[in-house]
Amino acid sequence: MMKSISLALLVVALCFGPSCKKQDPTPAPAPQQSTTQTPAQTDAPSTAAQVADAVTEKATEVAAAAKEEVRAAVEEVKEAVKPAGDMAPLEIKLPKPMFVGTPQDTRVPNLRKPTGKARPPFLAPAGCKLLSLNKPVSASDEEPIIGDIAMITDGDKEAADGSYVELGPFVQHVTVDLEQEAEIAAIIVWHYHKQPRVYFDVVVQISNDKDFITGVTTVFNNDHDNSAGLGIGKDMHYTETSEGELIDCVSQGMPKGRYVRLYSNGNTSNDLNHYIEVDVYGKPVQ
Repeated sequence: MMKSISLALLVVALCFGPSCKKQDPTPAPAPQQSTTQTPAQTDAPSTAAQVADAVTEKATEVAAAAKEEVRAAVEEVKEAVKPAGDMAPLEIKLPKPMFVGTPQDTRVPNLRKPTGKARPPFLAPAGCKLLSLNKPVSASDEEPIIGDIAMITDGDKEAADGSYVELGPFVQHVTVDLEQEAEIAAIIVWHYHKQPRVYFDVVVQISNDKDFITGVTTVFNNDHDNSAGLGIGKDMHYTETSEGELIDCVSQGMPKGRYVRLYSNGNTSNDLNHYIEVDVYGKPVQ
């Protein structure tokens, strides 16, 4: 009896052990590899495109910034060199040409070669106008050989007989009184353009002092050896034409003054001094 009970307990113990556990007839599935790729694998093409787009966008921003900096720099330079106000061409009335062809070789040192072209329009601050028309004129030669001093500002620029003033030999000067202080933009002088002459020691000065002792600004001087006693000039000799000689005062800061004085010392044809007309352009000082 006891032996039978012991045998039964042994069977029960064996059945509850590892060997008597019920096995699942369906085997557990093997671990499957994930079909989902890592971000690095899936987004590789997309990421490259994004980088390219970012680089392009940044390059565009840099280029735009550089372009803006260049534009600003250019505008700054323009403002630095531009006189106050807008620029406009001067309205210059020219006489008809009196000689045709190439001027003869006058063998004058430091002589500017003719361009053979018309002078381009001269730009000056808007509002500049002719100030010298019919203004008072005085001269170092009070009794001209030909003509009257007042003819120098009468508006007649033709080279016909009776349109010019002839002063004596040696250094002579004429002075235009604008009757008020002005900012000078340009001065044009016609000595005698009926022939292709060259006048010597042409010096042009501006001042508020009628005696030209103080506050004198020299805007043109082609006296290369100081024979006129006004200092050695660096401007070139030039041949007379119907365009006259335009002296740019805008590039010289538009000097202020009431009086404009012009010197000369004979020419290549004779030792006399001639003036047909002097134009002074600018704006009165308010």
